[in-house]
Amino acid sequence: MFTVCALYHFTRFDDPAGMRQPLRDLCLAQKITGTLLLAREGINGTVAGPEAGIDTLLTYLRGLPGCADLEWKLSTAAERPFARMKVRLKKEIVTMGVPDVDPLAKVGHYVEPKDWNDLILSPDVAVIDTRNDYEVAIGTFEGAVDPETDSFREFPEWWKQNKDRFHNKRIAMFCTGGIRCEKSTNYLLSQGVEDVYHLKGGILKYLEDVPQEDSTWNGECFVFDGRVSVGHGLAEGPHLLCHACRRPILPEDRERPEYEHGVACHLCAEETSEADKTRFRERQKQIRLAEARGERHLHADIVDET
Repeated sequence: MFTVCALYHFTRFDDPAGMRQPLRDLCLAQKITGTLLLAREGINGTVAGPEAGIDTLLTYLRGLPGCADLEWKLSTAAERPFARMKVRLKKEIVTMGVPDVDPLAKVGHYVEPKDWNDLILSPDVAVIDTRNDYEVAIGTFEGAVDPETDSFREFPEWWKQNKDRFHNKRIAMFCTGGIRCEKSTNYLLSQGVEDVYHLKGGILKYLEDVPQEDSTWNGECFVFDGRVSVGHGLAEGPHLLCHACRRPILPEDRERPEYEHGVACHLCAEETSEADKTRFRERQKQIRLAEARGERHLHADIVDET
């Protein structure tokens, strides 16, 4: 079993570029793979490796300036969910594209998973899912509003166009692990919304802590690693990844006429050109050749950057 660690923390890094190589070297030494994003505003990412290696990494990260309160969540995977280790430099650790958003200044009220149901079932509360449309499609909370955004950077414009729908409502927001809500709640506060709440630890913490019989969650939660989705108790879900469009699909979707492994699924078959499909087929050919040589490939090296 591999230990999977999803982590983030907003803090001020003066020299993220100087932090990059030592962090990568540590992960490689501990046989950790995945992706970590570094920016002046903090760190974000998902990695996996031996339990002892992940413990070593977390000790190192908590020792960085301003990172004593690092937020992380642990789960397990039967197979290594990432093939490589990447440490990337970014302008934002989660991209919203609004220069004035600053989670270090102020965020909404944190709500513990055990208190979340009572909040979102209140008639004066509007619940907003801040994730992307393909994530919402496989699972969300009962009654949650889906902004139908392709990426997180579309959220501010969606709010401007829809804010009148939520007049005199308290706003409760949630995302996978909590990081997008740090920015979205700060943004709403800057827009004059007074009562803003968000699920502490995100969906992952809720699914870990709240028994399924008491849950208001429906479906699975998309995760940014090779497991693709998880359910209650953070058990691995049934979803696979279409390696053409990176959307989650179910095993039975591979029986649809539009499906061609690594080339198209029913969600993206009409979105790509024949030239794209030819390129994807060549990529699959190279993967098969590499596998024949005994080399391992994995296409789910994804991290929440949007």
